[in-house]
Amino acid sequence: MEGAGGDAASASVPIAKWRNDFSRAFQFYLDRSTPHPVHRWLGTLAVASIYVLRVYYVQGFYIVSYGLGIYILNLLIGFLSPKVDPELEALDGASLPTRGSDEFKPFIRRLPEFKFWYSITKAFCVGFLMTFFSVFDVPVFWPILLCYWIVLFVLTMKRQIMHMIKYKYVPFSIGKQRYTSKKSAASSSGVTKD
Repeated sequence: MEGAGGDAASASVPIAKWRNDFSRAFQFYLDRSTPHPVHRWLGTLAVASIYVLRVYYVQGFYIVSYGLGIYILNLLIGFLSPKVDPELEALDGASLPTRGSDEFKPFIRRLPEFKFWYSITKAFCVGFLMTFFSVFDVPVFWPILLCYWIVLFVLTMKRQIMHMIKYKYVPFSIGKQRYTSKKSAASSSGVTKD
């Protein structure tokens, strides 16, 4: 009896080692991709395009696409929302600054950009894998799902935009002041060290 248990334990050691090595390599490349958001999002766009082509080619899996759309909408709400809800802060007496004399509080997302990107990319990969199993190809009338998703998107975004207007926060850094290093500032002014 001990021989059979020992063989199973010794057989699982290489699998655990391979899994650990794969996990470490995956995390290494994931960490290296962090400072390159444009390249990451272009890769996600490529993965999404492959998924869309696959769904178009097989003319099915619309329920998978609908579920993927709902999941991405949920992620988008987390991405656009502040980490601490201003409605709850207003009840506590501490709220986001609304006047120039108020203390500055930076906008911190509930779902950071990297996790947003990673979750969307993973969702498209899982959705793509699901298109190879016929059990997920539930026959539905896709125009109804599309109309329902569009209505849901518009209502959700309207509520989110009204929340942004009410509490005066902008989740994007477009138009915000950017600071440069001293080295580039000195070279642009024409000042050189001798």
